[in-house]
Parts: sequence; structure tokens; C-alpha cells
Amino acid sequence: MVFRDERWPDGTPSWVDLMVPDQDKAIAFYGSLFGWDVQRGGAETGFYGMAGLRGRPVAGIGQTPPGQDIPPAWTTYLAVSDVDHTVAAVTEAGGQLVMPVMEVLKEGRMAIVADPAGAVFGLWEAGNHIGTQVTAAPGTLAWNECLSRGFPAAKAFYEEVFGYGFQDISGGSFTYTVLLLDGRPIGGLGTVPESVPAEVPSYWSAYFWVADADAGAAKVAELGGTVEGQPFDSPYGRQVRVTDDQGVPFMIIAPNEQSGEPEGWAV
Repeated sequence: MVFRDERWPDGTPSWVDLMVPDQDKAIAFYGSLFGWDVQRGGAETGFYGMAGLRGRPVAGIGQTPPGQDIPPAWTTYLAVSDVDHTVAAVTEAGGQLVMPVMEVLKEGRMAIVADPAGAVFGLWEAGNHIGTQVTAAPGTLAWNECLSRGFPAAKAFYEEVFGYGFQDISGGSFTYTVLLLDGRPIGGLGTVPESVPAEVPSYWSAYFWVADADAGAAKVAELGGTVEGQPFDSPYGRQVRVTDDQGVPFMIIAPNEQSGEPEGWAV
């Protein structure tokens, strides 16, 4: 388990949160699955829930505001030092502003944007809240990736806006590149798998660390979620795609042994 108290470098996936119609149901599901202790904020926060491990935040769980037709989903937030500047860069590079810049009390500033291929993600300019403060342990964020229906345009976009480098690991039937910041892997960009229905747009996906992928999948099913296929081994760990009991997809992965820290991360 690795703790962090400093702001994340620009372009790093620094936070994820879930917006769902039933917050209570989500808190019960993820609390049981990952051992999260979720503390709700007051009315001024929209009763936003902060999920924690060892007393430190790892993810957010919120309730869809009344009257808003927002699909339930996990949202990946990329750290930025100037959200206004990044929003301008996003639109100049062919992306779109989905939700304008807003102040979140003294915690930070945020916006929701989409890349040219339609994948939606968040921007987070840290104030009091830097994002996730725990990594490299069960129940923490393990990986974030964008799966795109417009891979060339998306690759050019992320390079222009965030200055990513790329490490291509494509092979056979898939196209995939690791996103690099100063040579350090921080996420991935690939094509949407052929098995995914054509109506599903480009999307960012979150992976959560578990001690045992097979046991994690069984727990998801026990809690009322669904497991898509069987857990499978990859060069980076055993993983499987699942959905929670409100139909929100995410990935769970039991990473390979990495001496207590994510691959490429210098503690």
C-alpha cells in the first residue's frame, strides 16, 4: 500500500467517481466488494460520498441529481494545474466541453470534457483534495484506459493536450498503446473491442485492484452484479470485466507481483 499527499502530475488519472440513481445501493455494493468506508458530505456537496481506505480517499460515489438524464458511470479525472487552460486546449484540439468549469468548495475545480472520438472524462485542478491518496493495494485504482472508436484522432488529441508519449503494445486483433508521462506509464489507449456492441461509444474505463480476480468476480455476482465472461490472465495480472448492481461496468484486476508498487512507479 502506497500513500500520497502531493498533487498528481498533470495528465495523471488522479480520481474516479461514480454517479448513480441509488447512492445507498452503490455504497453497500462497493463497500462490500472493496472494503471501502464511505463518508457522505453535507447538502452543500450534494451529499457526495468519499470512499476511503485507512482513512484516506480512493474514490467518490454520488447520486444523480434529480431531473438530470445522466447515464450511470464511473468517470476518470485527469489531474491538471489550470483547468481553464486545459479546457481551452481540449476544444482547440477537437474535443468538446460537456460540463463547464465549476468550483467545488475549497476542494478544487473541475470540468467534464470529451475527446474527438466521444470518450468522456473529467479534469481536476486540485485544491484541498488532490485525488486518490492510496495506491498499490486491494480496493484502490489500478489502471485507467480509453477505448476508442477513433483511435488515430484520439491518439493525436491526447498527445497535443497532455503531452503523452506512447509505448505501442498492439498485437493480433487489437490496437493498444500505453500512455507515458516522462517515460512513466500512467494509462492506456486502445480500440473498442469487436465484441462490444456497435451502439456503445468510445469510453474511459477504470480498473480496481483486487487480491484475487476469481474471488472478486464471485463476490460481484453474490452482490447482485454481473460478470462478463471468465477472468483471464494478461501480462499485467488476472482480470475480468464486471458490472455493479446498477449496470455500471468496470474492471477488476489482480496485478502481478510488483514489489508493492505499480509498474513504472517510483515511490
